[in-house]
Amino acid sequence: MHRKLTDVSQAFDVVVIGAGAGGLSAAIFAALEGARVLLVERCEHVGGTSAYSAGTTWIPLTHHSEKLGADDSYEKVAGFLDRAVGNQSPAVLRDAFLNAGREVVATLEDRTAMQFRARPFHPDYMYELEGASSFGRALEPIPFDASVLGEDLKMIRPPIPEFTVLGGMMVDRDDIAQLMKIGKSFRSTVYSAKLIARYCRDRMRHGRGTRLVMGNALVGRLLLAALKLDVTILTNTETVSLIGNGDGITGVLLRQDGSERTVAVAGGVILATGGFAQHKVMRAAKLPHPLPEFSPSAPGSTGALHDLAFEAGAYHGETAAQPCFWAPVSRRQRKDGSMAVFPHFVFDRSKPGIISVGRDGRRFVNESTSYHRFVSAMYAADKNGSHMPVYLVADAEALKKYGLGMIRPGGGNIRPFLADGYLTEGTTLDDLAAKLGIDADGLKDSVSRMNAYAKTGVDADFARGTTVYEKANGDAAHGPNPSLGTLDTAPFYAIRLWPGDIGSATGLVGDENGRLLRRDGSAIDGLYACGNDLQSIMGGVYPGPGITIGPAIVFGALSGRHAARRRTEGSHPAG
Repeated sequence: MHRKLTDVSQAFDVVVIGAGAGGLSAAIFAALEGARVLLVERCEHVGGTSAYSAGTTWIPLTHHSEKLGADDSYEKVAGFLDRAVGNQSPAVLRDAFLNAGREVVATLEDRTAMQFRARPFHPDYMYELEGASSFGRALEPIPFDASVLGEDLKMIRPPIPEFTVLGGMMVDRDDIAQLMKIGKSFRSTVYSAKLIARYCRDRMRHGRGTRLVMGNALVGRLLLAALKLDVTILTNTETVSLIGNGDGITGVLLRQDGSERTVAVAGGVILATGGFAQHKVMRAAKLPHPLPEFSPSAPGSTGALHDLAFEAGAYHGETAAQPCFWAPVSRRQRKDGSMAVFPHFVFDRSKPGIISVGRDGRRFVNESTSYHRFVSAMYAADKNGSHMPVYLVADAEALKKYGLGMIRPGGGNIRPFLADGYLTEGTTLDDLAAKLGIDADGLKDSVSRMNAYAKTGVDADFARGTTVYEKANGDAAHGPNPSLGTLDTAPFYAIRLWPGDIGSATGLVGDENGRLLRRDGSAIDGLYACGNDLQSIMGGVYPGPGITIGPAIVFGALSGRHAARRRTEGSHPAG
């Protein structure tokens, strides 16, 4: 529910700015220490980009891993991260994450509404590296009945519309599998009917579905935990300035609906605003060119708090391999005039009968690699726009079976997508190339080579479909390689893929408790960061699913606790 700034206290122990997964975690763990906590969100909704996401949370070595019987150890996962990340982030921060993760998850599940589960098969992305694991490290939130939130349900940022069905019904991988079998399986038909009936009832009673899955379930459970711990939450509230006394931060100046208020802070201020994804100056300075035109990240990640942190002595890290985390995106204008930006994570690129080419018509990447590596390859191959955009090409059989971007599997009505140019159709490969403006000989050669590889099961150009992760994203029923298939059924189709940033990897430099540091290595008393505001412990590398949310929750916990305990150590809040 919307609270007024003028109605809240003028003094708190801990103030958290930003209400995504990291900020909610920080608020929860500070409150568990007995601190009086204020959570400030500049947007109308809480959840940030976490609410848009799948909610996958990469935290190794938890009891969930043990329950599944994973053969994992600190040495194994630390070695994996050393090989994946190396000196692109400090090993001491990765150690802090690994040492704290198990207890953070246990505390959340024992003392709050947060509940996770681990899939028996959910592999690391960089599976070719020694120490990778096929399961146990990636957790996901258990679906959540958000009706218990009452009116506070309206606080949660809705999911990306294109990731829902029936105008807003959220579905996860289990639901999709059942929905695809309607009319083919009695059990799936009954399951789907119950799911749809509940959604319809929820829409009438609550204005939206109350069965939350993926990122919405993660945010919903964390929000309920924060509310039960009496965390004060302000939305539509801007942080105007950080107040200091020369040694550190002692308060904040907030603005809401034209009213301003200074809030004294005894323990600390924790920045959890989602990074600089929407900061025009920082984007231009830090991201490669051509700059991604659209980002699927949430609108609250303006980077404005980074500017304030710089004034307090903080600085950005400079060692990350990439300044942000990437995903290829397709885009389409919605009926209301807004732009739908659809991230292509796993559903199409890795499937048989689908390839990706540049303007020369030739493949440039292993299409089944991670979304982060895919966009990195786009930039590496690009010469004067040659791979901006690239083209995801499928034959008629693959389009019908697997879908393509916003076009769902099953062969539904594709006419609207053709009419507005999201999807391009060619009766032949020459026809498709002409309509796309790409080299026809290159495209035909790429298809010919893929058709040969599909029969042998070996991609001699890019080794597609060789690792456990890559095979998992293909079609298990397809052989000899689940990721390689022929493109020989006309007509042929393509959509355009652009680079999209899904979170900042470059952030403010902090220590193992999330305390922000000056360039001389000294800590700025009372100022912390977590999530994408903190320099990524993954160093701009994407080794596994959920490597942004997992560290966000853990460093949220570490910073929340440290700030809460600091309030009793003689700090002098602003008055």
